Amino acid sequence: MNDIVTDIVTDKRNVAGRRAVSGPRALALAAAIASLAALTVGCSDVKELDYTPVRMDPDPARTKAREVSSRLLELTGIKGKVTEPGPSVSRCSEYGEDLFSTSHPWSVYALTDAQVDSGMQNLRTKLGEHGWRITKDGKANSQAQDPEIYAENKTEQFAVHVVAMKDGGNQTMLNFKVVSACYRAASAADLDGEY
Repeated sequence: MNDIVTDIVTDKRNVAGRRAVSGPRALALAAAIASLAALTVGCSDVKELDYTPVRMDPDPARTKAREVSSRLLELTGIKGKVTEPGPSVSRCSEYGEDLFSTSHPWSVYALTDAQVDSGMQNLRTKLGEHGWRITKDGKANSQAQDPEIYAENKTEQFAVHVVAMKDGGNQTMLNFKVVSACYRAASAADLDGEY
């Protein structure tokens, strides 16, 4: 679990590039991610999964993460600039060397405050209609108290964390972190060199 929290904190600094996540905000983020344990258990301290990992290779898993992210963007109903980095792969090695998960941090930026509010409201309305269950909808435990939503989709085996950031200009954005459950590669060697 610490790996996923570290990844999220690092991604928030690198992808958003506008606000560093530290102190109380990082702790709040860690606590909220822990609530998604059913989907992110592949990256926790537990040694046995409570589900059977789907057999998938890294490239199709990345494609699926991109597709899930694209559908989430459509649910916001807003248009803006979207960051480029694609999904990454990390091993769920505490469960076996052939297990991995995907992580896709991305943002929609150069938005107005009204677009950010509209996007968050659309997510609140539409996530449930598309198989997602919202596990938290509130304000981040931070000085900025940005609105945030955590949701999971057990059918798709993904979790998402969305933060609405309103700083003006290109820094007004919806920041997403999409994480998959663990997949099983054909062999551990298939994950060598993957990132």
